[in-house]
Amino acid sequence: MALLLVLGSITVLTVMLAEFQDETSAELGSSLVERDQLAAEYAAKSGLNLARLLIAAEPTVRRAMAPLFLMMRQGPPQIPVWEFADGVLGAFNDAAGAESFATLAGVRVADGKNLGLEGASFELQVVDEDSKINVNAAARADAISKARLAAQLLGLMNGPQYDPLFEGRDADGQFSDRQTICAALIDWADPDADAYTCDPHGGVAQQAGAEDAFYERLERPYHRKNAAFDSLEELRLVRGIGDDFWATFVDPEPDNPSKRVLTVWGQGTINVNTANPQTVLALVCGYAVPGTPLCTDPLEAAKFLSVMSLVRGFTAGAPLFGSPRAFINALKGRGMFGAALASMEMQPVQLLSEAELLKAVATESKVFSIYATGTVKSGTREARLRLHAVVDFRGAPPPGMNPLLAEQLAGGGAAADSAKAGAAQLAGLPEGAGQGTITGAFQPSAAGTIVYYRYE
Repeated sequence: MALLLVLGSITVLTVMLAEFQDETSAELGSSLVERDQLAAEYAAKSGLNLARLLIAAEPTVRRAMAPLFLMMRQGPPQIPVWEFADGVLGAFNDAAGAESFATLAGVRVADGKNLGLEGASFELQVVDEDSKINVNAAARADAISKARLAAQLLGLMNGPQYDPLFEGRDADGQFSDRQTICAALIDWADPDADAYTCDPHGGVAQQAGAEDAFYERLERPYHRKNAAFDSLEELRLVRGIGDDFWATFVDPEPDNPSKRVLTVWGQGTINVNTANPQTVLALVCGYAVPGTPLCTDPLEAAKFLSVMSLVRGFTAGAPLFGSPRAFINALKGRGMFGAALASMEMQPVQLLSEAELLKAVATESKVFSIYATGTVKSGTREARLRLHAVVDFRGAPPPGMNPLLAEQLAGGGAAADSAKAGAAQLAGLPEGAGQGTITGAFQPSAAGTIVYYRYE
């Protein structure tokens, strides 16, 4: 009996010990994962803020290069420093990043102080949102913005190689041609209740009934938003935007955001220096004379895409066009890019309106998507966290030059009066906050304004 009691007690204790060990191991593992996730999050935030600083410093880099452009009698173009963010900011990263920076800059990171990360690292990808077609341009409600967006969308979908996409039924079982999808995208964002006829060069504003007619007949009906898109994924709610359309025109490579053609952020004009070749082709075809071989012949389009990729590779990231007018001249066969097109026996592009194309073209970007991924490795475990932030640098002052709100209020003038009036209208401030607290929050920041923030 004593032996049985001892064996029973040992068995019970063994089970209890095993359960306690499993529970303790699980709690320890969970704590380590949470610790690593938190470290990865702050590594990603560090990369995000460093990328904002790099973009904010671009005007300083541009001014330093101004003497190189004096002989060409033009101002220095915007330098795409964000494309080299990982290498330039490597001094603040882990050992591998520091080595990459040392190779790039030819300096020893070890000679610096308070540089680098220990036990964590970050990866950066900065995407220029002004290099894409902004479908939120329709939310401005004016006819010019709608016509400009319609021209760019039709230019994007114009090629005959895309005909099979519009010949079958879409995800809702309907037939949606190019003009139908173009109009649906514009109607979703514009504030009126009338359907838009996607004919940008028709010259007369046309309407085609109510916008909700299609969505109300669906198996699960819903209303169009009649306001700006909040995210790119919202495009999937629009008529005709199925998986095939998405993979062809919206996000061809999900792992590479720089390949996207459409966006819901940006100024509305397209930066032809940073836009991918497909976007530039869509822009040109949106304003080219109907029947232009570049827009109707897939072989001619392939030549254009190849030449643009080749010339950009030759310039190693330097801007191709110093101004929108230089881009127009290139389409006429002038300049380095125009000469490259002529060498491929491509005819100059005839435009419906040079003035309208000039208004749709830019050579400077102000809105950027920053993808920052923080990584922490601990033994065989690896914690990763990715942040996506869209930062708007319109109106941002140079770093270190942002005046204090108190100085603005003390300086007098219309700006100070406006700031005082805005602060006076706000009530319910937290304890210890004054009138300048809220007003100061709306002052432009040298690091830009975050308009979208998401954990991915």
